[in-house]
Amino acid sequence: MKRVLVVRNDKIGDFMLAWPGLAMLKASSGCEITVLVPGYTRQLAELCPSIDQVIEDPGKDATPADQRKLLKQLKAEHFDAVICLFSNFRNARLMWQAGIRQRWAPATKLAQLLYNHRVTQRRSRSAKPEFEYNLDLVRAFLDYNGMTAMEPTAPYLRFEGAELASFRLQQAQRLGIDAARPWLLVHAGSGGSANNLSAGQYAGFINRLQADVPSALVVLTAGPGEEALAEEVARGVSEGAVVASGLPLPDFCRLLACGGLFVAGSTGPLHIAGALDVPTVGFYPLRRSATPLRWRPLNSEGRHLAFHPPADAQREDMSQVDVAEVAAGVKPWAREYLS
Repeated sequence: MKRVLVVRNDKIGDFMLAWPGLAMLKASSGCEITVLVPGYTRQLAELCPSIDQVIEDPGKDATPADQRKLLKQLKAEHFDAVICLFSNFRNARLMWQAGIRQRWAPATKLAQLLYNHRVTQRRSRSAKPEFEYNLDLVRAFLDYNGMTAMEPTAPYLRFEGAELASFRLQQAQRLGIDAARPWLLVHAGSGGSANNLSAGQYAGFINRLQADVPSALVVLTAGPGEEALAEEVARGVSEGAVVASGLPLPDFCRLLACGGLFVAGSTGPLHIAGALDVPTVGFYPLRRSATPLRWRPLNSEGRHLAFHPPADAQREDMSQVDVAEVAAGVKPWAREYLS
């Protein structure tokens, strides 16, 4: 067993939750690991220390010529095995057509018929974190191939201290803020992955937290198309906040690494911050497929706080989250990480 393909060609947050599985696979097998990811996660994959090669998936809507090109590339790589952490019929057929000898995936839906190694997981029950389901699949692969699983530990993404210090100074100059003061990073966008707090709720939460930790500087992060929302939050922050946007994805990750505390909904940036082991505060709807347990970020134990609407609220109604209660719950952390 020399060359393994890992497939996680869906959203950014889902891909980040594959990193413990990738770390386990690399440490336990020593194999060359290639990942199949969409274009928008390619730069993240290139930052991952457990990945040796990246193949970009043009996606299900790509032209037939591009689909054939992808299949040709997969065949030419002569992978010994593939682990599909994200399985749908397209992925299943593609791996089968590529002729990969060992094809691993969760045992779910009709797509499982095209894999010859299946692991029953029932992810729809959300009984454990997503990254644990990924680890279970990798463990099954390692056990079948006679390899001992080496358990991974956080952080899964890190930057060198000197590199990060230089970047922090650069961003402080760009944003007009003090590099020496602690930064409270807040990401109000959701990318459509889950319902989130309103701009007013975020501003109210920040105002309460600033009253307890006036030393902290508020930096509102924003991805493409989220700038207007971040500006709306900034207008509601009584002590002022700056908006950091327009960064390429690797620099966005470096910015998150500069934070003393990161606050966001259940979305990709929360999982990037978790992989960095920056203390995180996350907001979740009540829907079973989106629970705090299922989408817990990759922080080490005791470095993540989760909040959701009260039990009697509508499942998707994030307006029922009481930001005063949240701020009171976060205050001890804010004093620890932002003072």
